[in-house]
Amino acid sequence: MSATDRAPSERVDVCVVGAGPAGGIVAHSLAERGHDVVVLEAGPRVPLDERLERMERHQRPAHDWTEVWGMGGDRDAYTSTGDVDYPLNSTRIKGVGGTTLHWIGYTPRLHPKDFEMESRYGLATDWPIAYDDLRPYYAEAESAMGVAGAEDNPFAPPREEPFPMEAFPPSHSDSILDAACEQLDIDVHSVPQARNSEGYDGRSACVGYGTCHPVCPSGAKYDGSVHIRKAESEGARVLDRVPVQRLEHDPEGERVEAAVYATPDGTEHRQEARQFVVACGAIETPRLLLLSKSDIYPDGLANSSGAVGRYLMDHLLYLVTGRLAEPTGQHQVGFSTSVTHQFYDHEESTPGSFFVGFLNYAGPSPVEAALGDGGWGDDITAAMERSYGGHIGTEALVEQLPDPDSRVTLDPSETDDHGNPVPQIHWTVGDHGRATAEKAIRTQRDILEEAGASVDYATPAHSPLSGSHPMGTTRMGDDPDESVVDPRLRTHDLENLTVASSSVFPTGGAMNPTLTIAALTLKAAEHVDADL
Repeated sequence: MSATDRAPSERVDVCVVGAGPAGGIVAHSLAERGHDVVVLEAGPRVPLDERLERMERHQRPAHDWTEVWGMGGDRDAYTSTGDVDYPLNSTRIKGVGGTTLHWIGYTPRLHPKDFEMESRYGLATDWPIAYDDLRPYYAEAESAMGVAGAEDNPFAPPREEPFPMEAFPPSHSDSILDAACEQLDIDVHSVPQARNSEGYDGRSACVGYGTCHPVCPSGAKYDGSVHIRKAESEGARVLDRVPVQRLEHDPEGERVEAAVYATPDGTEHRQEARQFVVACGAIETPRLLLLSKSDIYPDGLANSSGAVGRYLMDHLLYLVTGRLAEPTGQHQVGFSTSVTHQFYDHEESTPGSFFVGFLNYAGPSPVEAALGDGGWGDDITAAMERSYGGHIGTEALVEQLPDPDSRVTLDPSETDDHGNPVPQIHWTVGDHGRATAEKAIRTQRDILEEAGASVDYATPAHSPLSGSHPMGTTRMGDDPDESVVDPRLRTHDLENLTVASSSVFPTGGAMNPTLTIAALTLKAAEHVDADL
């Protein structure tokens, strides 16, 4: 069967919608168990041998950030109406591999308290599962993705097994900030990350391009295409450029019968299956369910609770940067090598959790400094000497609580390239997030000033950047009146529909979510396998 044959297969065991890390992992897990699997992906395949060219595109200032992976246009249209603009098209990628094609690669686990926010603090809600329930799947996910890490974090949740690879050593600029933290009694440690510190799983060790975000040319950084290739090697069929338009259910409204998708020429097809797994992320997953409304489900599929699209969360991102009168070695690494989780497990309900990471890419690169100045000859050399070499910076990811009015709906006033209403994103931050941000920013300033830096930028507490981690829009719970999926990640309303995504997170903590997505997906795959 050719790569351009996008006709549906005869009724298969499992139809997976989305080819990001969750889609790839569930497809591989079920295919290697012997099931017949089809994956439908809205975006294109991205050949590995194009990645150097994409890196060069990123380095040339004539190209916009979104051009690296072809984001935007009618296909990716959306509207944003909340307190803070949501920059969806600079954060997500539609393509085989999904948004992990340009993720930074950090893979911390959530802490036990993240599963118990209502019990511990009287805030938000508890997860219907505990950290210990997910613990074996965390270890499996670290092995599957390839995580480099060290057991030097005194604040980390419990684990029994070592990381698959040793951690990367701290950078030169880490040593500057580490000394400042020591004066402030702040413990610093390494960052677990899905990036090869040695050859692993057929992929090379990191060779130091330093362009991990937005593209890793060597393939040392894990992305979702790894498991898509493994799924295909086990017999799964993957169709690209086939956006799913809607899901159709049986006359009783108990089971999904088909995913209706469109090919590049606009032709619609029906892919039938025994089980369906929607793995489209926290924006497109609720959108697809809302687009799949019917006479039985007039408010959208799997939405008898009214929770589909609600409780949108992200991690609030705050940067604080400064200048030092000494070389800091930025742009030599491309990813963080040291962080502190000292402020994560809080005692009071507010302020909440955050962590601080040391940036290794603060300030302009030599190319950016030269091209951004506009001068010539000695002038440009002087400009480069002024702007390159002394930058230093920190980032903080801050916890946001779920709010039913922070949500994804359909915007009937604007349609995509197939005539479907685009997602309308109404993102609100909340008082808990802002109070936590103020503490995080103070901590970041203290570290930089203790290091002797002159602070030249700090993200305002009331106007955070997006951590590019949308979560919560098809939340998990035991009560069908308040949640969309059960602890198996199967929808309460339809017995053969599973959701694998950060959209199932009842709360989001402040840790990067992809490892938790992978762990939940591995757990869900076991349940789907048992149902087949």
